[in-house]
Amino acid sequence: MTQTDRMVLSPTPVVFVFLLLSLTTLLFQSELAQAQAQPPFACDWSNPSTRSYPFCNPKLSIKQRVNDLVSRLTLDEKLSQLVNSAPAIPRLGIPNYEWWSEALHGVANVGRGIHLNAAISSATSFPQVILTAATFDSHLWYRIARAIGLEARAIYNAGQATGMTFWAPNINIFRDPRWGRGQETAGEDPTVASNYAIAYVRGLQGDSFLGGKIRGHLQASACCKHFTAYDLDNWKGVNRFLFDAKVTVQDLADTYQPPFQSCIQQGRASGIMCAYNRVNGVPNCADHNLLTKMARREWDFHGYITSDCGAVSIIHDGQEYAKSPEDAVADVLRAGMDVECGSYLQEHAKSAVLQKKVDVSEIHRALHNLFSIRIRLGLFDGNPARLSFGMVGPNQVCSKEHLYLALEAARNGIVLLKNSAKLLPLPKTSPAISLAVIGPNANASPLTLLGNYAGPPCKSLTILEGFQHYVKDTIFHPGCDGGVKCDSAQIDRAVQIAQRVDYVVLVMGLDQSVERESHDRVHLDLPGKQQELIDSVAKASRRPVILVLLCGGPVDITSAKYDNKIGGILWAGYPGEVGAIALAQIIFGDHNPGGRLPMTWYPKDYIRVPMTDMRMRADPSSNYPGRTYRFYTGPKVFEFGFGLSYSKYSYEFVFVASNKLYLNQSTTHSVLENSETISYKLVSELGTETCETMSVPVTVGVKNDGAMVGRHPVLLFTRHAKQRNGNPIKQLVGFQSLMLDAGERAQVGFMVSPCEHLSRANEAGSKVIEQGSHFLLVGDQEYPIEVIF
Repeated sequence: MTQTDRMVLSPTPVVFVFLLLSLTTLLFQSELAQAQAQPPFACDWSNPSTRSYPFCNPKLSIKQRVNDLVSRLTLDEKLSQLVNSAPAIPRLGIPNYEWWSEALHGVANVGRGIHLNAAISSATSFPQVILTAATFDSHLWYRIARAIGLEARAIYNAGQATGMTFWAPNINIFRDPRWGRGQETAGEDPTVASNYAIAYVRGLQGDSFLGGKIRGHLQASACCKHFTAYDLDNWKGVNRFLFDAKVTVQDLADTYQPPFQSCIQQGRASGIMCAYNRVNGVPNCADHNLLTKMARREWDFHGYITSDCGAVSIIHDGQEYAKSPEDAVADVLRAGMDVECGSYLQEHAKSAVLQKKVDVSEIHRALHNLFSIRIRLGLFDGNPARLSFGMVGPNQVCSKEHLYLALEAARNGIVLLKNSAKLLPLPKTSPAISLAVIGPNANASPLTLLGNYAGPPCKSLTILEGFQHYVKDTIFHPGCDGGVKCDSAQIDRAVQIAQRVDYVVLVMGLDQSVERESHDRVHLDLPGKQQELIDSVAKASRRPVILVLLCGGPVDITSAKYDNKIGGILWAGYPGEVGAIALAQIIFGDHNPGGRLPMTWYPKDYIRVPMTDMRMRADPSSNYPGRTYRFYTGPKVFEFGFGLSYSKYSYEFVFVASNKLYLNQSTTHSVLENSETISYKLVSELGTETCETMSVPVTVGVKNDGAMVGRHPVLLFTRHAKQRNGNPIKQLVGFQSLMLDAGERAQVGFMVSPCEHLSRANEAGSKVIEQGSHFLLVGDQEYPIEVIF
């Protein structure tokens, strides 16, 4: 055996139970740690000189308290608070505050507000968002965000944070498969992204999952980003800082903006972030129509708006949109931005005021929004230990419950893409099998499993270590030199190993060296010699091999999909700190996979489409194929929503309240398209009350026809009978995740709103409902609905 091979002995699968228990035992944070440091706060009730201020009186309204506070500030003090690292105001007893903290899929120390360097040195690292999205389980998303919020508050209470505002979630649409940050998102569908935004925001901020009154106080503050049409980082020399996204009002209305509207209106997010890029010539952070007219007035946003880091400076220094630094400062403050991530306002805001380019009223508005959030977080009510959130202790961080939640998310998100001849699950019975785990990600650093924007995990394992708990004799070989870039491959040695074992698992894919923030891909192939390694090992192996892919964005594995020597394929995303356990449990049948792809997997020649083309709809005249399952007309490697299981599921439409919808209200409009007259209604003219009364209850029956219990997401779509260019091919109505025992039947209910689910955006950006036939779709079942004027 060479030095690159390793034979390991492992205990039985029972170890998994003890493993998770040991993780929590090793990482349990003593309550005594809370006494070692004190969180920063204003309005010290033991200090008579500060507690007497009206802004310290919790019996007054937030508006009254903020007005009093702002009235006490000098101009220099006011301007100092408009950047992410807001300094202290000692004469008023106000400590410094850091607006920039990160919590994309767990509390991270990527920003400046969290310090995992003392008694609490780690936090639960859940699967990267794209994999969690594959569960299609909104309640799971909420529970994860709630756990993150609890851990954030515990870290703050332990004195290891100077802020409780977290710049997450990322709810941009995963428009192009090459985008390096697609891994951070909930995928390509606006309905999924909208539901993820609502679930995450409500969970992190400490609100109820469904319904209920939105509380004034915040467990932590969520910030939906990046507003808007941001989904390109650095592609062939085009970077996010200077990119001018040319977006139609039609695509803005039905693709790019819905997640942000849901984040604000249903999630009640306390923050949003404006993006670096321009949209149709105007920088997002300087767009009054976007930040004030749309977000605040039309959507009723009550919170703070931050820039992305450095976004204000590039408005003058890079984009040359503003003629001077003072003009850039004036542009963003007039547009409605409240706080800058950076120092540009510190350097230029005072001169902008003195030059009368910025009115003090704009500064007061920003300060009102900023201090309102800090008050809602309980940071102006004296020692936080007096509040309900102040009782959250270090034992909440890396708790047993949170680790099991991370395991649940990984198990339910991993997607089974192929399982020929029921190769999976692998046998666990005697005699023991021999197993080889080969590939650049098979024993990669546990950090590879986390994805980006991750903090120090509680405890983590490599993929190899996960398999060691099932198989007594495991052989490992990396197969590649240079990690996932696989500049050269040790194919001969990998083939020799594959020839002598019962089963081979190839663990391939990508990592942050290939896809990440500020780095987009230029192709959809597996990097380097990975494909050659896969083909050679599969050809040489005694049985068909299993291919596992770690990646955020999709790769073209068409050859593996149709290769008879590749019996199983699993997409594991970046599965988090206990993802190795989840993957092993699936492969050896201790968990039935049920994840479904939240994005389309395109063939490699899709790269002929420029990333800079923001159009969603196909254009046959120029051979433009469109984007995402809603509009893409070309071939696919795997479809949005695809995912296999060890069980089979069948569906039926049990009940549809009405299959004929009479929309006699409002004016009927018509347009001539390709010699055909199309009649339609404007949703805006129907009105909210009519739209609500026209909603159709739908009940779908689901049966697990397999022999194994499984969690299964049910996805309901609609489509229009006439596939015109403006209509989506189909679009998601909603989804629910069910746990079904073998042979069990269940029913799930959906509410189909004609105004929302049977409509589309027209070229003017208005929602319209066309007369004619529509269909509900679930699995292989269709149900017709007729819209009649």
